[in-house]
Amino acid sequence: MRRLLTGLLVVSSLSAVSSSANAATIFETLFGTPRQPANAGAVAAVSPVAREVVRYNGGEKPGTIIVNSPERRLYLVLDDGTAIRYGVGVGRPGFEWGGVHRITRKAEWPGWTPPAQMRRRRPDLPAYMTGGIQNPLGARAMYLGSTLYRIHGSNEPQTIGQAVSSGCIRMTNDDVTDLYDRVQVGTRVVIIRG
Repeated sequence: MRRLLTGLLVVSSLSAVSSSANAATIFETLFGTPRQPANAGAVAAVSPVAREVVRYNGGEKPGTIIVNSPERRLYLVLDDGTAIRYGVGVGRPGFEWGGVHRITRKAEWPGWTPPAQMRRRRPDLPAYMTGGIQNPLGARAMYLGSTLYRIHGSNEPQTIGQAVSSGCIRMTNDDVTDLYDRVQVGTRVVIIRG
């Protein structure tokens, strides 16, 4: 049953993200060729961003985080040929990016200092916001190298699965806490840009 649900979510994810060959090629390279299940109509009842364990056939080592921006999914590679797949929010048009970085810092209920560029676009933002449930960084944050970007929680869970951020990778507070507990400072993070 779990394999059937995994197959259904894979087909749903690919359909929802893009019909382009690029998104399909990225997915097939990382996670193998998806198979169309016999009862694909049941997909509608399953959340498109639910956390789950899926098969992984790529070349990244266990412990690596892969963010597939076009698919709006984050994968944590496990050591048994599988990966945990999470739904994420990614950078909106004009704020997409890609590359390889490492987690350089982790924080629980982090404070937030909006970057100067963001404050120029949004003068209504505070210079600093203490950590807590109203903070846009949510329950946890993992800082990516020397970039301004983070993988972080969100107080707007309805944005997961969308391209809405200024470049950061958003997760639900539940999912970011789960990921945070599984990774360490130094973890390799691969961001695939669409």
